[in-house]
Amino acid sequence: MTETASPSSPIPIVDFGKFLTGTAEERKAVASEIDDAFRDVGFVYLKNHGVDKKRVDECFEWSSKFFALPTATKLLAPHPPGGSHHRGFSGLGLEKVSQHVFSPAELAALRAVPDVKESFESGNPTDAAQPNIWLPEPALPGFRAFMESFFADCAGLVHRVLDALSLALAVPAPGLSPTHSESLFQLRLLHYPALPKRLLQEERKSRIAAHSDFGTLTLLFQDAVGGLEVQDPAAPGTFRPAPPVEGAVLVNVGDLMERWSNERWRSTVHRVGAPPAVPGSGEGGEEEMCRPRYSIPFFATADMETVIEALPGCWGEDRPKKFEPVTAWGYVQMRMAALYS
Repeated sequence: MTETASPSSPIPIVDFGKFLTGTAEERKAVASEIDDAFRDVGFVYLKNHGVDKKRVDECFEWSSKFFALPTATKLLAPHPPGGSHHRGFSGLGLEKVSQHVFSPAELAALRAVPDVKESFESGNPTDAAQPNIWLPEPALPGFRAFMESFFADCAGLVHRVLDALSLALAVPAPGLSPTHSESLFQLRLLHYPALPKRLLQEERKSRIAAHSDFGTLTLLFQDAVGGLEVQDPAAPGTFRPAPPVEGAVLVNVGDLMERWSNERWRSTVHRVGAPPAVPGSGEGGEEEMCRPRYSIPFFATADMETVIEALPGCWGEDRPKKFEPVTAWGYVQMRMAALYS
């Protein structure tokens, strides 16, 4: 029986340690499990994934320290206007996540319900095309050094997942990993402040609206609060909880990987809503509040000039190509422009 995070969750849990250190047969079996998960739901929890839990915990500690700084201090590392240079600090309501909406009028209507979150973005430390935007070192000593090292931890895991997907598709060596030089990888810190639960229920505010990611793969480390929901592939419009799993990372397919696999793998819509209720909250006439939430997504995208079109083995006479070729950079820029319009 497939292990899942909860009886209501459609997302399987896979032991990735058997891929990292196992026999050829064990590696093949794990690759097949991930392939099945991405076909069925587009998400998988990986346990024993190789990123030390102490490092993950430390990243959450740094995130908490960063967002506890005064706004004026955080704005010493400001996100530039627009979405073409996605680095630095974005304050509450600056970004509005949408799902394939590009009309200025429609985007303006969506912004009437702001996303109540703030974020900090960093990328490959050696990327000259999109240089990172850091706080002055005295503002938060050690923050930059840790984030650069944790970026390397996450990038290594992305490449191992790409190795597993290459095995699942029988992509000839060296597989998909060399197409991801890490120039378009992004480490994001997210903070969702506390807010009245009724504002989410009445759709007057949102945390993150329903959307798909637009790269190839996303890693997500969650705190213990919860609130992430994934659309049930068997029931469109119905969202199931994707609760945090101790020691596991949640991995999902992005739009570019869905295109690359010719829809073999799903780029599934997901959202962040109200977390599960805390026992006793809202009693005695007090308004029920959503607890603060922190998460750490790591977004991977193929190199800028990589042409995304159906991979060998994902198309044929009985399965025609469903998408026109597109460069990774062109697609990402189109989606990013909508976020910050």
